[in-house]
Amino acid sequence: MKRSIITVLVVLLAAAGLFAQQEIGEPDAQQLGIMEAQQKLKEISVDKFEYEGFWLSTMSSDEGYTTSRLFEGSPSAKVPIPEEQNLNIPDKYVLGTRVDFIRRGINSFVIYPQRPIPIEGITKTVSVWIAGRNFNHSLNLLLEDAFGRYFELYIGKLNFQGWKKMTVAVPPQAADGIHGIVQRNYHYNNMMGIKITGFRIDCDPMEAYGSYYIYFDDLRAVTDLFAEDIKDADDMNDMW
Repeated sequence: MKRSIITVLVVLLAAAGLFAQQEIGEPDAQQLGIMEAQQKLKEISVDKFEYEGFWLSTMSSDEGYTTSRLFEGSPSAKVPIPEEQNLNIPDKYVLGTRVDFIRRGINSFVIYPQRPIPIEGITKTVSVWIAGRNFNHSLNLLLEDAFGRYFELYIGKLNFQGWKKMTVAVPPQAADGIHGIVQRNYHYNNMMGIKITGFRIDCDPMEAYGSYYIYFDDLRAVTDLFAEDIKDADDMNDMW
């Protein structure tokens, strides 16, 4: 009798576990289909570092000084964006920055554009080609969200030789549309997306002496352009 009761309990518990798995652990295939249908992901070029004087650099004057300029060159492994191949877009230069340290310490320097660079749509990832000269410094992306608030995202260490494509994911915003990096809030139709405000390199104190060189090329983003394309041709424009 006891053995029969135990067997029934085991069967009931197993059934409950399967039910809980189906309810909680398994995603709704229909909902996933809706999410996929509401995204139009595309890789776009943000900046190719082609214009002298557009990108500047700075650091604390008691830690060192920086110099930035363009050089002819390009990463050999870089693959062009297919839509740009026949548009004759200039892609001849890379941006180089030299840092001369005055003293060793916990310091950093910033490379920034003369004005923030907006990215169309809802940005998912940002990538840039870097030649980091195998130093143990860290690269961070600086950005501004739709509300004009400043954020930074850690990209990675610069301890590698030659060119490397470095990518960082932009975290999705909170469900309330207020907290975190906000790229869209339906109460403000004239505010969408993020703007790139620069890069910050945090220096390893053990390697922050002498001179340091870093090079940038081909800043890109993978962005969701679904919201840009769903508007009906006969719909009204709220930008007034």
